[in-house]
Amino acid sequence: MTGLSKIKYLKQYKLSNVFAMMRNNRKKPEVCNDDFKGRLVIITGATSGIGYQVECDYKIADFARLPDVRKVGKELLESDLEIDVLIHNAGLYSTKKIYTEDGNELVFQVNYLGSFILNYMLKDKLKAQGKTRIILVNSEGHRFAVFGIGLYDLKYEKRRHSGLGSYGVAKTGQLLSIIKFAEYFEDSGVTINAVHPGDVKSNMGLNNGRLYRFFKTKIVNRTLKSPERSATALYYHGVSKEVEGISGKFFNLTTEEEPAPPALDRDVAEELWHKTIELVGLE
Repeated sequence: MTGLSKIKYLKQYKLSNVFAMMRNNRKKPEVCNDDFKGRLVIITGATSGIGYQVECDYKIADFARLPDVRKVGKELLESDLEIDVLIHNAGLYSTKKIYTEDGNELVFQVNYLGSFILNYMLKDKLKAQGKTRIILVNSEGHRFAVFGIGLYDLKYEKRRHSGLGSYGVAKTGQLLSIIKFAEYFEDSGVTINAVHPGDVKSNMGLNNGRLYRFFKTKIVNRTLKSPERSATALYYHGVSKEVEGISGKFFNLTTEEEPAPPALDRDVAEELWHKTIELVGLE
């Protein structure tokens, strides 16, 4: 990345957005008490954390293996199921640079590529249904990708890898994909938004080393909130009439926020879209 590219984003940052993030992290989410019985909700990453708060039937797919993701996508595509809400909740954090069997950096694949594949495979089906709400469980951690996602080296073959940096890149990638999917779904009845689930206590990060696990469980977790708080926010976004028709936005729980500048770059969103299709072998 050139110095000019870095300056481009730095000049767009607003201190007011940081203060807004801090305020919104402390807010209680809006509550929706509307009934949603008889509707179909699909949620990834339901083995622990936020997703575990939902009683469900299940399909097994390891998001660290792209063939698994495509298999589930194909099953959903070919089924007669009408999807009311699709929640992308699967994710992880890794302090180490790890490559998957598919040759991608692990965090980028699980947090970004997996959700992209499912959205892309199902996009025509959902558009024909004309009613689905797509929700990506994103993160304020996208702000760690201060200088952008690094399109020139998505596999970290040349640039330095860090836990916070790779997590920020993956979550920024999700937000950039929303720009393109929101354009595709415009005026169709399908919406797509991203939600920071709050400072939630989960097992994310416990795949890392002993020192990190100690820090996470003994110190960080003491300040975190229950998964039920986050599940309340996701239910609101999936059901509430207050957000009906709203698309292409980022929310901290249930409060809309402006993402960091790299997540708003439409030119990069366009290029990432095509690079991702090529990377994962989609038509």
